[in-house]
Amino acid sequence: MLIKTRGIVFRSLKYGETSLIVDIFTEERGLRSYLINGVRSKRGKVKASLLQIMSLVEIVAYDKHERGLNRVKEIRADRVFQAIPFDVRRSAVGLFMAEIARKSIREPEENKRLFAFLHRSFAFLDETDQPIGNLHLHFLLELSFYLGFVPGGTWSEATPFFNLQEGLFVREAPVHGHHLGKEESRVLYELLNSTYSDCHAVQIKSAQRRLLLRKLIDFYRFHLENLSEIYAHEVLQEVLE
Repeated sequence: MLIKTRGIVFRSLKYGETSLIVDIFTEERGLRSYLINGVRSKRGKVKASLLQIMSLVEIVAYDKHERGLNRVKEIRADRVFQAIPFDVRRSAVGLFMAEIARKSIREPEENKRLFAFLHRSFAFLDETDQPIGNLHLHFLLELSFYLGFVPGGTWSEATPFFNLQEGLFVREAPVHGHHLGKEESRVLYELLNSTYSDCHAVQIKSAQRRLLLRKLIDFYRFHLENLSEIYAHEVLQEVLE
């Protein structure tokens, strides 16, 4: 059957001489893989630039297989980014967001709330005129809500440590050592209670930002089975400093 849906490009892989296999998180069907022919030929109707990672697209596709390859009949831009392609910092943040989303989302079924969140996240990254140094941290926390393991409890003088394994703010530092210190736990709680629009106002030192990024990736590893290695954060840390 043919479906029309918006989508977010998570990954593009070369296939044969001129084709691409593209992983797209769609609004109507969740995560799907599509074979798109002729993209890398001079006469191809679909330009490779349309299928860059994090591109927001609208497709008409043949939908037959949840796990296998489907085919795209039509594809066009749903939104053309105005700032991300020309800003190294925005691009690095966006690539990190896309990699985390691709490796965290496994279900091949509709999840419109998650799609709306991701679509809004990339659109905000492109259009905001506020500092973006904390945006990736806020994204990780908000995405965890949609994935079902958002940090629980509240930070206070009585519960000043965040336990990464349990996903909770706790009274004492756990003996296993997988936790945030008091100050980083407080900052994490501030980020949890912020929005995209105001997360830039949370005061975080560069060393704390690097630590929080590493620890939040560990947090994901504790709560998502078989999470593969994340690479984009290494570039991200360099360009945000």
